[in-house]
Amino acid sequence: MNLLLNLIKEYGLIAMFLIIMLEYACFPVSSEIVLPFSGAVASINQTSFLVILPLSIVAGLIGTGICFAIGWFGGGAILSAIKKRFPKSEKGINSAYEKFSTYGASAVCLGRVIPLIRTYIALVAGAAKLNPVTYFTASALGITIWNTLLIGLGYTLRENYKMVGEYYARYKHNLIPVFLICLIALIVNIAYKIFKKKQSS
Repeated sequence: MNLLLNLIKEYGLIAMFLIIMLEYACFPVSSEIVLPFSGAVASINQTSFLVILPLSIVAGLIGTGICFAIGWFGGGAILSAIKKRFPKSEKGINSAYEKFSTYGASAVCLGRVIPLIRTYIALVAGAAKLNPVTYFTASALGITIWNTLLIGLGYTLRENYKMVGEYYARYKHNLIPVFLICLIALIVNIAYKIFKKKQSS
């Protein structure tokens, strides 16, 4: 993980884009660390939040599109192979299947902010042959919420960005119900800072 963080420090937006894309493509990269760190680096480098956020969303859509395509063409065989090779993944995959069966396309959006499920929901949706337009629309909404929250917190906290990952790890199962409230507060805060910066320039 330190290597990835150093790459972001060294290469900025290009590294952020590629690493966020890999995280959404189910590579073992922790978004709870990468996204707040990307926000912190962008803030310190005075890169506009309105630049880093859209880039992260595009990166997320490309990454999740890769997983969706793998699920679409590989289906259950790939998921079975993942469960066999990585037994710890079985809980997340089964949970993603359960949520998808219950909530359908809504699970794609909601799954983006739920631990374990968010990693595998793209593969499950692909294997279930969910309509691609529906999938990418729901994914875009979920990715926007998740990225706005985590990147926005990093952008606001700057050098203290590690607090995001620490609190998430400790309280992740209790945080989900308040994500939307935090998101709204965060958007208002960032919008105010952008407005204030434009007024002073």
